[in-house]
Amino acid sequence: MRTLLLDIETSPNVADVWDLYKPTVGINQIRESSRVICFAAKWLHQPKTGFWSEWKDGHDAMVRRAHDLLGEADAVVHYNGESFDIPHLNREFLLARLAPPAPFQQVDLLKVVRANFKFPSNKLAYVSAALGYEGKIEHEGHALWTKVLAGDAKAQRAMRKYNIRDVDCLEELYDHLLPWIPSPPSHAVNGAEGNVCPFCGSAQHQRRGYAYTAQGRYQRFQCQACSGWFRGVRREDGAEVRPVAL
Repeated sequence: MRTLLLDIETSPNVADVWDLYKPTVGINQIRESSRVICFAAKWLHQPKTGFWSEWKDGHDAMVRRAHDLLGEADAVVHYNGESFDIPHLNREFLLARLAPPAPFQQVDLLKVVRANFKFPSNKLAYVSAALGYEGKIEHEGHALWTKVLAGDAKAQRAMRKYNIRDVDCLEELYDHLLPWIPSPPSHAVNGAEGNVCPFCGSAQHQRRGYAYTAQGRYQRFQCQACSGWFRGVRREDGAEVRPVAL
């Protein structure tokens, strides 16, 4: 499995408005539409986090690099990426006349947090800090984006640091939330000898009762490495199936 952690940053839409409170903005009022201005990415448990931006690499080259990485990934981990990162990148691919990247599984950690826990806030900054990690890097807000788009080199360096830290945050959170993720990218390789944890690939597990399906009864296990629950590869009548996360 090749699992990619990904986070993008975008520019704001720029428009003419006459009211600051709930303005109605027509299409003809838009001066400049939002675009991807940079992204950071790394392969899960690999040491280097890469960064690509329109000011360093050029917009087209940046978009093509994102397209190449998604095409190499079996799974992509993000935070609110199903609603934000991936649709923004898909628009960039379409505008660049690129074909869709090869299909990949998406793991949206925001959905995992919302579905399983009741934090006061589901924002990445809050959840990461609540779990004892360094969290996101604080910045000056909208002013940082304004300076980046104006070509301020210091602001662009700050954006790079901010974007990379978000991806490192994702990796910490992914490892922590792994046993809570439904249908995670499976590490149970077909043909592997014995039962392998589909969450993390460990062969260290304990028998913990049984899982029952319409097809029969299966041995249930809990992984001793990541604490994930899964059922065995062999049905009680002897038929073999692929390990399934519970």
